[in-house]
Amino acid sequence: MQTLLSDSGSGLVLAPFRGIRYARDRVSGIANVTSPPYDVISGSILEHLREADPHNVVRLILPGEDADAARTAADLLREWLSSGVLIRDRMPALYLYEQGDEAGSWRQRGIIGLVRLGSPQAAGILPHENVMPGLVAGRLELMAATQANLEPIFLIYDGERAADAADPAGAADAADSADSAGRMGQVADGTATGVIDLVAAERAPLVSVSTEDGVTHRLWRIGNPGEQATIAADLAGRRALIADGHHRYAAYLDLQAEMRASGRGPGPWDYGLAFLVDSGAYPPRLGAIHRVLPGLRPDRAAELAKAAFSVQDLPAGASLDQALGHLAAAGRDGTAFLLAGGTGFQLLSHPDPVQVAASMPSGVSAPWRDLDAAVQQHLLIGRLWGITDSERDVLIDHDAADAVLMAARLGATAVISNPPAFDAVIDIAAHGERVPRKSTSFGPKPRTGLVLRTFGPAD
Repeated sequence: MQTLLSDSGSGLVLAPFRGIRYARDRVSGIANVTSPPYDVISGSILEHLREADPHNVVRLILPGEDADAARTAADLLREWLSSGVLIRDRMPALYLYEQGDEAGSWRQRGIIGLVRLGSPQAAGILPHENVMPGLVAGRLELMAATQANLEPIFLIYDGERAADAADPAGAADAADSADSAGRMGQVADGTATGVIDLVAAERAPLVSVSTEDGVTHRLWRIGNPGEQATIAADLAGRRALIADGHHRYAAYLDLQAEMRASGRGPGPWDYGLAFLVDSGAYPPRLGAIHRVLPGLRPDRAAELAKAAFSVQDLPAGASLDQALGHLAAAGRDGTAFLLAGGTGFQLLSHPDPVQVAASMPSGVSAPWRDLDAAVQQHLLIGRLWGITDSERDVLIDHDAADAVLMAARLGATAVISNPPAFDAVIDIAAHGERVPRKSTSFGPKPRTGLVLRTFGPAD
């Protein structure tokens, strides 16, 4: 991730905050009131979460689609705060958050805190994916109504690179703060990862729960000023990639712009809730995101695709796992997709390079043109199928099996993709480009509801 961090700029600024957490004695269990991020929750999962506990956070992050949904969420948040279902920590803190499977085969640790907002050059936060205006507007409306960041965005940074390379003055100032604050408590080896490993090894967590997917979640409060300053010093001058939360981050910036346009000046809207992970210590997983096209029959989709792809019918009765194996093998030679939704699977591969080039927008780089997501959006969906990408006509699903079932139920076409290459995404972001919306699924994603942040007048 060196190229991502090579440009100069002010870089990341991390601040503690007074976290909002569930009171254990007021809910049936922390696992029952938390949820996955809003954009990976399907209808059946939504109902399951709502039924798990009347205080599940999904009632805040997905309050419905009626005109008063955001206001309903705001009222509910105030009610839970006033009744003691949600409690506010007395002192500002950073939070160490750890995820891992019950068998101990993988683990991810990072810091939840507030990051300063701004341009990529000023704030050190780089988007890599396009957004849909409607989804940004929905997140903005909810954020403005609740005066809260209900779930963090997910950022990754390169902890192996010297933090002061991008902003030596800022890093030096933060280091001075760490030196003086360190006298108030023991700090680790001068890195954020060192601090969180020390905290995890020596202290009992505030929260330790296992969710139905077999993942254990643990949360610690880092209230020691010396440890906070050490973490901030290590991050100062760094740059981070948005792994998940592009629509939420765009809503952060829109709210900040609205507040400044109204003459409010500096304020809590200049910061947003984030979960930051050192990708060197904890390499992220990069998964695929799939499409479902409600207005296109699978047989028609396969026939139209023959104009630019090699289309192969997979053996009758092939399972999804077998089809995914064929897709992965074909993807090693270049762009490939699976079509599903009918009676079987079709494998699309070897797109015509002349038609690929002709379908691409002008001015994009060669790495961008080579992305499966770009070929899918501009050649397959746009040029061959004549469908404009929109929230209504191109549905998104993070799970291949769910996408196939949805397509079968709707008489629609599912397009199943391979995961993008991590290095390709980083390279494109480093050059200021953005991949098509909903092209990457970084994980493991943080659990929503373990810690929230409000920023109203009383906060």
